[in-house]
Amino acid sequence: MHTPLILITNDDGYSSKGIARLAELVSGMGETVIVAPLEAQSGKSSAITAEAPLRVRSHAPVGGASVYSVDGTPVDCVKLAMHAILDRRPDLVLSGINHGSNASVNNMYSGTMGAAMEGCVLGIPSVGFSLLDHNPDADFGGADAVVTEVVGRVLAGGLPEGVCLNVNIPAGCRPEGIRTVRAAAGHWTEEYRDYSTPSGRPFYWLTGKFHNLEPDNPETDEYWLARGWATAVPIRPDQTALDMISRIKNLLEQ
Repeated sequence: MHTPLILITNDDGYSSKGIARLAELVSGMGETVIVAPLEAQSGKSSAITAEAPLRVRSHAPVGGASVYSVDGTPVDCVKLAMHAILDRRPDLVLSGINHGSNASVNNMYSGTMGAAMEGCVLGIPSVGFSLLDHNPDADFGGADAVVTEVVGRVLAGGLPEGVCLNVNIPAGCRPEGIRTVRAAAGHWTEEYRDYSTPSGRPFYWLTGKFHNLEPDNPETDEYWLARGWATAVPIRPDQTALDMISRIKNLLEQ
């Protein structure tokens, strides 16, 4: 009987509470291996390390999973896992559970989803999980049923070719269920706060507020998350605007 191999990674670092919880939840579903960043790598999207050496360290098992850290990005972790750590191709790539939302436009910046999309590029069913709570000691209890249901169904039925899942889970509650929707349109405003050093040199610190452009649209993730539901958004790493090829061809090739 084939035992699924599940590769687990994240962008909060190998020692985060969220990745430990994810490993515990799926430990009975297959052989689990954590390969995650040595330190937090939030906001790294699909960045890779191109001009520095990468080192792998082994650590004590967590939640039934063997654990390795990489001093690089989440995508580095997936690539190195495939190249130097795993003895066979994984059946599933899981990323998370992230501390903080990756709904709406956040998906574009997310190291959590960068890792999931890398798995998808490699043709492996991949899912990113995020809890809407940035607290390092967040309560992940509300994520349990969502994670086990999604992972169980994906292991059993797979995912469409070229598609991974961005799953977000509301904080402070047991979700009503899961809604499969699209990402809400939105953007960040007031993105930086201005400071200066004692000598008067300016510097800037990332901050800002998320502005949802369609808060009342039930087709979106932000709508259902605000109402206590978990959301699953199908994501394609291939960002080609297929419906625009003809229009751009007319613009550029006349």
